[in-house]
Amino acid sequence: MKKLKIYLDTSVVSMLDQPDAPERMADTRSFWERIKNGDYDIVISSVVTQEIGNCEPEKKRLLTDYLGEIKYEFIEVGGEMVKIAEQLVDLRILKQKSFDDCRHIAAAIVANCDAICSWNFKHIVNPKTMSGVKAVTALNGCRDLLIYTPASLVKGDEYDS
Repeated sequence: MKKLKIYLDTSVVSMLDQPDAPERMADTRSFWERIKNGDYDIVISSVVTQEIGNCEPEKKRLLTDYLGEIKYEFIEVGGEMVKIAEQLVDLRILKQKSFDDCRHIAAAIVANCDAICSWNFKHIVNPKTMSGVKAVTALNGCRDLLIYTPASLVKGDEYDS
């Protein structure tokens, strides 16, 4: 069976060290083990590294170390990705103030990912964004992009056993 190609937004990496959200942290760490085992093809973008770069020094070091544990394809956000991100705003799927989230979604679309994985329920993992992303991929002649949390990927696999 073909591995899923999954784009990780910054919330996934950040949740690896989030003691105030123990269940999500545990689910993310289980998902991270699956990534380390090579169960998924992973993509991250320059938006992720920029957001990590904005963290306080200790958190930045920790998250950078986590990224060093996995193999991933790195993509620089620009060109077509910015156009699609702007389209997400123009179509009122997300607001301009959430432009980094638009860039995460656009990067996943242009990188031809099967899914984007996020803990961002406000802007990414919600019905409005999911249906809007479906419309944008159709308008641009791109493949559908699924949207998951780490928990849904890890726990979904439990049902396959």
